[in-house]
Amino acid sequence: MIRIDKPIVDLTVTTQPPQEARDPAPPPPPSRPADDNVVRMHEKLERPEALIGTTYKIKPPVSDHALYITINDIVLNEGTPHETRRPFEIFINSKNLDHFQWIVALTRIISAVFRKGGDVTFLVDELQEVFDPRGGYWKPGGRFMPSLIAEIGATLERHLIEIGLMRPREPDAAQRSLIAEKKAEYERRLQDHDGEGTPRGAQLCLRCNTAAVVMLDGCRTCLNCGDSKCG
Repeated sequence: MIRIDKPIVDLTVTTQPPQEARDPAPPPPPSRPADDNVVRMHEKLERPEALIGTTYKIKPPVSDHALYITINDIVLNEGTPHETRRPFEIFINSKNLDHFQWIVALTRIISAVFRKGGDVTFLVDELQEVFDPRGGYWKPGGRFMPSLIAEIGATLERHLIEIGLMRPREPDAAQRSLIAEKKAEYERRLQDHDGEGTPRGAQLCLRCNTAAVVMLDGCRTCLNCGDSKCG
């Protein structure tokens, strides 16, 4: 309550400011981060009418017919800094009807994993760890394949490396230098190689599945990946 002790000689009427002028302006809504607009792989993503595909041919000695593996990729966020190429589906064709059932099942499962999103590189190790109870086979270059499924895994690994989802499994600079030194030393000592580029009599490396394990300085050493029993 305000008490007025003096006579009022002048009067001015003012209007009350609107509610919007008296109240502070509400803060602006938080800006959405740019990553919210990035399209990621998920199972509800619709298949485009056209996909980028690559077909690989493998001819294992345990089969009379070659297998043709086609992997189709989808390009996400095309033309933006977040552009990525992800595998979307896989198809395997062969004239050998003995493989028909498991080929259909395998391609559907792998394609479903592709469309689920996330890290799909684990499929490479899972497939390459499948062993045929009848035994595996050797590929040109001295690499051992424990099964036909394992070679499909190796083909998938090759594709994921080509589209940038995996890095090649190669020794580092120090290991490559050591391998080159040991290989040159072994070649000078024996001067006897087979037609596949690996030392004659070399044993199978359990790490890289290549016949390149030889005895150097009293220690079993792989001339392909550098694995050594002596550390």
